[in-house]
Amino acid sequence: MSSRMGDLLKEKLDQLQCHFTWSPQKETIDLDDMVYRLQDAIIFADKYQAASYNQLAFVNCLQGNSEEAIQNLQEAEKILRENHKDAFERNSIITYGNYAWVHYHMGQLDKAQSYLDKLEMICKPLTDGPRYTAMIPEVYGEKGWSLVNSDALYYEEAMKCFEKALEEDPNNTEWIMGKATVLFRLESYSGTPESRECSQSVNYLRRVLELDPDDSMAMVLLASKLKGCSRKEEANELVEQALQKSSNDPYVLRYSAKFYREERAVEKAIILLKQALELTPHSCFIHHQIGICYKFKLNDLGDINPRSPATQQQTELISLCKYHFRKASACRPKTSIKPMLDLAKVYIISGEYSKAEEIYNKLIKLEDIRPENVQQICLRAGSFEFYERGSESRGISLFLKGVKIEYDSGERQKCKEKLEKWADRKLSYAPHDSRALGVRGLMYKMDGNKSKAIEYFEKALNIDHENEEYLSALSELRLSD
Repeated sequence: MSSRMGDLLKEKLDQLQCHFTWSPQKETIDLDDMVYRLQDAIIFADKYQAASYNQLAFVNCLQGNSEEAIQNLQEAEKILRENHKDAFERNSIITYGNYAWVHYHMGQLDKAQSYLDKLEMICKPLTDGPRYTAMIPEVYGEKGWSLVNSDALYYEEAMKCFEKALEEDPNNTEWIMGKATVLFRLESYSGTPESRECSQSVNYLRRVLELDPDDSMAMVLLASKLKGCSRKEEANELVEQALQKSSNDPYVLRYSAKFYREERAVEKAIILLKQALELTPHSCFIHHQIGICYKFKLNDLGDINPRSPATQQQTELISLCKYHFRKASACRPKTSIKPMLDLAKVYIISGEYSKAEEIYNKLIKLEDIRPENVQQICLRAGSFEFYERGSESRGISLFLKGVKIEYDSGERQKCKEKLEKWADRKLSYAPHDSRALGVRGLMYKMDGNKSKAIEYFEKALNIDHENEEYLSALSELRLSD
């Protein structure tokens, strides 16, 4: 085909709904880790095998493994034909779209066009919209799961997909579980609207169990939520029931372990996590959870005295924490923010400040991550600079960066509290410190105290006459009258 025909084909491919046109791309996915997670899902998550093969084909293609990608799509197609005999075509839209893209990347333009032709035939009776795709529940639902599996940055978009799927198919347990999963995760972020209404995921998880009483994952997620709502007896029963039904399911094991760890049954949690690790040895999540368990045990021993050597037990636990947090960080270099922060904390405990600083410097440079994660990095790195390194200026700069992100998380509030405490203390003995005055002005502005904010920004400008930040804040406050 000519270059012009290739360009025309690309225009058609861009219209498709499939993994190659959805948001997550090579720059935002830890590809090797994604391969391991999808391979585990294919083995252990039977319900979602076809979707996992589809996403694995996309990742393999990004890694240049196009032949493997075709094999993945053939497996997906085979499963869809077996599971959806009467509705295969509806369920094959994403698979055929992925086929078209993989063949395009392989330079097999005729084959890519043949899949576009198939899609046109399938989609014509399903929609009056785009020529090569149909926005039906099957498409929305699989897109939702793909986004959930990719990165926390896409949770809100995934939620919308599941809601669209459920509009037409309200009793589909896959889509209900999808929405429940997104809600469960969003509720764990202190700055999200979902975190202020924590019963939402409970309702959807209960609905899953009404429709499918044997869904063990729904049981353990629901248990986790009920525990926080003072329904511990029901929560414990659900976890025990889930473990009886799915004792060899690594996903059930790891969330059950998290449940027990939060209940301070740390040894029981470690046993379950080690069982899960045998089944999925490359799991970052499990290594992180094991590390957290050992960190709990380390904390229970009390603070380490910097003037005397750690006990043998403390030394052993520090070593175990480092091992598991490193493993969790290594397999997700782009997205393992919490394991890296936990690893940095262990380095601080063991007095290895340069290693902690290296981690914080790396994390500060991350882009395109959730705002609460940026704020958490600013809080932890700022505290390290301020308290451990004695760098007041750098610590305050990081706290300010966290506060200026307009996202009301718990981490932002903690940054604000540290800034208020610092500014008040500073002004008690240096009343003309322009930075402390500016910080106080910003704090009053955040609290909605306009007159006090103006007063403090004016005081700061009397000392630091050309400060653009103070001038801008003052202008904004005056214009808001």
